[in-house]
Amino acid sequence: MYERFTDRARKVMQLANQEAQRFNHEYIGTEHILLGLVKEGSGVAANVLKNLDVDLRKIRLEVEKIVQSGPDMVTMGKLPQTPRAKKVIEYAMEEARNLNHNYVGTEHLLLGLLREQEGVAAQVLMNLGLKLEDVRDEVLNLLGHGLEGEEAQTGGRASSKGSKSKTPALDSFGRDLTELAKQGKLDPVIGRETEIERVTQVL
Repeated sequence: MYERFTDRARKVMQLANQEAQRFNHEYIGTEHILLGLVKEGSGVAANVLKNLDVDLRKIRLEVEKIVQSGPDMVTMGKLPQTPRAKKVIEYAMEEARNLNHNYVGTEHLLLGLLREQEGVAAQVLMNLGLKLEDVRDEVLNLLGHGLEGEEAQTGGRASSKGSKSKTPALDSFGRDLTELAKQGKLDPVIGRETEIERVTQVL
């Protein structure tokens, strides 16, 4: 099932398993996947939720209000997923296909959670004052409507909301050397005759 998942998306599912065990639950629900997305911390989904001022503590508190912790027990290994959690993964794969991505990243898992509107995760986000459509828009805005995704990330923060650029992720994680040259902010080449000669020899 997870063949096309990115390393971050796989880590999210591992963290979801841990969060379920933390609540003494015998299953992985949509709420645990949401907690996993936030706890993972560096994927597209985590950046989207940070932009929307959603953190792990807030989500945990909201989950505790909706879902009671189970009785104390020691649960080891991989927990089964609820039907809604399985549906979220199906939706995530569908979202990846719709965006022409050949992988499933944290962004697709978040989009899947948003589509499963009856799940606890969607309830949690709405209880925190978020509109599901706004969260979806934030994901698509960061992705540049499918132009960039988790596979293209090399670190750094997500682009600000409302960016009109066609490549917001590239803008966030790269440097526009042409623009820097126009502004005279590139390192000078004076006194670097040896380096220049080597470059011209290679070229």
